[in-house]
Amino acid sequence: MFAMIKAEWDGLDLLVLNASGGMEGGMAEDYALRLNRDAQVDVLEKALPLMPSGSRVVFVTSHQAHFIETTATMDLYEPVARSKRAGEDALRARLGELDERGISFVVVSGDMIEGTITATLLERAQPGALESRREEAGRLYSVAEFAAEVARAAVDPIPDDHTRLVGDVSGFQSP
Repeated sequence: MFAMIKAEWDGLDLLVLNASGGMEGGMAEDYALRLNRDAQVDVLEKALPLMPSGSRVVFVTSHQAHFIETTATMDLYEPVARSKRAGEDALRARLGELDERGISFVVVSGDMIEGTITATLLERAQPGALESRREEAGRLYSVAEFAAEVARAAVDPIPDDHTRLVGDVSGFQSP
């Protein structure tokens, strides 16, 4: 894939990383960590030689993962949340290197997103979870609304803490 990007466009100005898995049945015990941390770092490693100064990396995560160290989540989602936070932490550990290369980095953390498979699986596991979160937050973003926020994160100024929070954060405690 990266050879094709090099041949066709000679570089990569934007890399959006968005893994979310680990609730699938029948997978190895470390599957979520390999997908949500290791694969994210691997893709960044392979993309870096193609990314010029001025390019950007956007890492998409959930509030349940971003705040997992300070706010408990549903038991079923905890391994996924912890693995996604591990991915976020591994990527944030590269901030110095990215800064040296002139590559900006931002994490986009979102509340539960209506219409995603994760929200559907969590609702099946704990009926009423979506409605409960919707009531607490006032509203939940749709897939299209959240996608628009990710797109904005690709071009908007980056907050000092490299984090763009999308949706309500009530019920979550800052790390």
